[in-house]
Amino acid sequence: MTANAWDLVVVGGGAAGYFAAISCAEHAAQPLRILIVEKASRSLGKVLISGGGRCNVTHACFEPARLVEFYPRGGIALRSAFTRFQPGDTVAWFEQHGVPLKTEADGRIFPRSDSAQTVVDCLLQAAQQAGVVCWTDHTVITVEHTDDPWAVFHLELRPGGRDETVLVTAGCLLLATGGDSASLRLAKKLGHTVEAPVPSLFTFTVRDARLEGLAGVSVAEARLTLLDDSGTLPTFTGRQQSGPLLITHWGLSGPAALRLSAWGARWLHSRGYRAGLRVNWLGEHGQEAAQAELLAYQRDPVHARQKAAQHSPFNGLPGRLWQRLFAAAGIGEETRWGDLSRPELRRLAEELTAGRYTIQGKGPFKEEFVTCGGVCLDEVDFRTMESKRLPGLYIVGEALDVDGLTGGFNFQNAWTTGWLAGRAVAERA
Repeated sequence: MTANAWDLVVVGGGAAGYFAAISCAEHAAQPLRILIVEKASRSLGKVLISGGGRCNVTHACFEPARLVEFYPRGGIALRSAFTRFQPGDTVAWFEQHGVPLKTEADGRIFPRSDSAQTVVDCLLQAAQQAGVVCWTDHTVITVEHTDDPWAVFHLELRPGGRDETVLVTAGCLLLATGGDSASLRLAKKLGHTVEAPVPSLFTFTVRDARLEGLAGVSVAEARLTLLDDSGTLPTFTGRQQSGPLLITHWGLSGPAALRLSAWGARWLHSRGYRAGLRVNWLGEHGQEAAQAELLAYQRDPVHARQKAAQHSPFNGLPGRLWQRLFAAAGIGEETRWGDLSRPELRRLAEELTAGRYTIQGKGPFKEEFVTCGGVCLDEVDFRTMESKRLPGLYIVGEALDVDGLTGGFNFQNAWTTGWLAGRAVAERA
């Protein structure tokens, strides 16, 4: 067993861990010994595959009061943090470090290269230039807090494939371990309360005859609403979400479904991912407005002679989906617009704007790698990200009970909390 003394040991070589280490080195008045410990064989693995390999670095939302609305959990705690480091600071930091960025129409910000490798290379180079050391394929076996002011934390590490362990001491310890249960054991051991992590940002398994054979069909703006067993709305905030919706082989995906899964993460987990779902395929169109539009379309003499299943008044609704919902309303496919009865129009409007479906589980794939859960937020000082229970311990990123929607918000949590923690450690040192 050998010993290594460091000013700061960062556990976790992801976005938050690297940004914290770099921030610490860049803010330090004198060179510090900084070590990143990563259990995987390579660091920044999630960054590399995020955003379909493009890396959605952040979002063009530069007002902290507005920005926090995109966090189902943690928004209130992050409000003050975002006044110190927000997306505008993220953009400036990456561009100053040689990564030009671009903003897309929906507000998502990507590297101009459209390659996550650009972001990974930037972080690796910045860390190397700052003198930060990273040990990959090292697992933390134990961690202990001591009264020694120069070696406050003692960590025992095991390199992959070896029986010998390495003893490391640190003046400060920073946890950037992500949100899985195994990683959060360190926070528990050091006296913190941990909300059990559960998945967030997932698709819905919905087996329904109305969706069969429509995989790949999408609408630009749909509205989804979660329902409990009695068909009423649950009480949590965010139970209704709007946005693009995609029909898949297993059910429903797209931003609207992912946002709803994030806001309802704990509620859905408690129900075994089984719940009712109301789908408005027309987005902002209510049932009465849809029925009025159907009636107006029917009264047109030209449309009255046409087969209704072949001619939809809603341009944004794919034809195949219109035909499937038309049949689900119990209307014959040969029926002409002029022959539709008022009850048939009412049923059709209901299928279009308030169709009832059943969520039967999570989809087989997660579009992101995000969990809901982590260290309880009232145990961390969000001005510095230092533990309120253990001086010298800092907690950042997904190790906290913070999670955001898709669109770069989870990365912004990593950059902000990492930057604040790194600066605080530098000032402490």
